[in-house]
Amino acid sequence: MAQQATIYKVELSVSDMDRHYYETHKLTVAKHPSETNERLMVRLVAFALNAHEHLEMTKGLSTDDEPDIWQKSLSGELDVWVALGLPSEKVMRQSCGKAGKVVVYPYGGRTAEMWWDKIKNSTTRFNNLHVVNFPEADTAALAKLASRAMKIQINIQDGDVMVSADDGIVYVTPVKWKGAA
Repeated sequence: MAQQATIYKVELSVSDMDRHYYETHKLTVAKHPSETNERLMVRLVAFALNAHEHLEMTKGLSTDDEPDIWQKSLSGELDVWVALGLPSEKVMRQSCGKAGKVVVYPYGGRTAEMWWDKIKNSTTRFNNLHVVNFPEADTAALAKLASRAMKIQINIQDGDVMVSADDGIVYVTPVKWKGAA
């Protein structure tokens, strides 16, 4: 029998001083059986970094042709495509053709660095592609904050991210590998 997704209830308060975005999102997040707490928390940070009133979590891991997070225009066109992990060059090419802005958040330390070294030259033609790495120590610390019912405050200032949940605080320093400064 297949395992069911685990449901997480998240109250995510975003204070993004860089984009002047201040909002609280009540999210119901399905954690796929193969998804780790680290990936779940990276997904929430990625959501906060791209937060918008029309931004939505998708089916993620359970669907091949959807990103982890997307933002659609009122007419149904894909404005923002957010993917986590280490997508293939083919997936990134297809994503860049479907959406106005594509953001990939690799994580995993040396594995992510090797992926980027291999793929970066084939991405130069994609002007709408942004690649932002999360350091391994930061994502490992984020994983420890995960719980089934979370109230998370994410503050973003000068590109740095502070994530606080319950009595824990994690500082995440995203590293831009490709995209606008």
